[in-house]
Amino acid sequence: MAKVELIMPKMGESITEATILSWLKSEGDVIEADESILEVATDKVDTEVPSTHAGILSEILAKDGEVVPVGQAIAIITTEGTEGTGSNGAPAAPLAAEPAPEPELIAAEPVQVTPVETVAPVAKAIAKPITGRFYSPLVLNIARQESISMRELEAVPGTGKESRVTKRDILAYVQQRTGAPAAEPIAEPIAEPQPVTQVSAAVTTTAKPAVKVNVSINAGDEIIEMDRMRKMIAERMVESKHTAPHVTSFVEADVSKIVSWRNKVKNEFQARENEKLTFTPIFVEAIVQAIKDFPMINISVDGNNIIKRKNINIGIAVALPTGNLIVPVIHNADQYNLVGLAKKVNDLASRARDNKLIPDELAGGTYSVTNVGSFGNVMGTPIIMQPQVAIMALGAITKKPAVIETPEGDAIGIRHKMFLSHSYDHRVVDGALGGMFVRKVADYLEAFDANREF
Repeated sequence: MAKVELIMPKMGESITEATILSWLKSEGDVIEADESILEVATDKVDTEVPSTHAGILSEILAKDGEVVPVGQAIAIITTEGTEGTGSNGAPAAPLAAEPAPEPELIAAEPVQVTPVETVAPVAKAIAKPITGRFYSPLVLNIARQESISMRELEAVPGTGKESRVTKRDILAYVQQRTGAPAAEPIAEPIAEPQPVTQVSAAVTTTAKPAVKVNVSINAGDEIIEMDRMRKMIAERMVESKHTAPHVTSFVEADVSKIVSWRNKVKNEFQARENEKLTFTPIFVEAIVQAIKDFPMINISVDGNNIIKRKNINIGIAVALPTGNLIVPVIHNADQYNLVGLAKKVNDLASRARDNKLIPDELAGGTYSVTNVGSFGNVMGTPIIMQPQVAIMALGAITKKPAVIETPEGDAIGIRHKMFLSHSYDHRVVDGALGGMFVRKVADYLEAFDANREF
């Protein structure tokens, strides 16, 4: 028999800890590899953690409600094998994880600043639960963003285990609460928040303080408060424009061969693969090929260093029913054929709209694509997803008269054309590289084999 440690997994680039919501298995239970055995929460998502091994859950090291750092052991699993080896090959010694102190308040997330240590602004704190009811960090973070007091939060009905308030519960309450008259404030004990500091070396420019613009409100105007995701998108977009000097190059591509081929095979493709064949995977395939030709597009900036990425991870912007935007990632996109890319694009887009993505599917992108043509736009100037250095917007495909070269001479014909808009970070991508890259993508699209098999 062997004992291995179950480690708190990393659930996103900025996630350093998670809260144990509940164990789905008990000590002594037989578990299978990849079987979900506990539920955890971060300030961004609630998710289930699968077992890394098959065996017996012999010891639980972190109890419900504990805050556990990423990488720390949370359980011991007894498996078949040599006695006394841990997950790293060393002798396994059960770790008695100290329970993290129960948080007294939830403060604002630290903001990225220049290498000079400064104090980040702190939002109104939320007091400790009065009744002892447990709330996940995600629920508390939403409550803080929506200015929901602890007294008000305690009145929100919960549909989770032991009447726990879930993300769905708090968002439904926020939607119902929007536009309602403000409740009479009730005095409640609020601890004095401590300053939060964080130093970032990624941005070397001097940040200017945000200037509040006074906006006049006229009769008949409607005031709509941003939801939590919209606030987050706004922060990321402003941060990206401040970090990277954006330049955009445009190329018009003739995609007549692609349109003809797709029209010819799309019904057969759906019948055989049970998937719709859209243009997006074809464009992603061309972008991946161009990245292989110009690998210095697939980079990130870390202070004065350039990180050249080995993996090609393509982010696909997806519009949600709420009107917000999310960017799931196709990891190792160069390892998929066209059928694989089509299935991956459809799967990520579908689960993004149903709010069923896991944290890892939103992290690790090295280059992004947004399809503005789906809204009838012929071109766009997209904002870069940090810490990437480039993004491409795909314009609408339209029929245009064009000069066609034939053996008998030039002729006028109807062609399917589209604009490719390539925005890039001018700190590290000059106009030559940025322009040649988008031109290369267009070349691959125009050279598409109209007799291709799938």
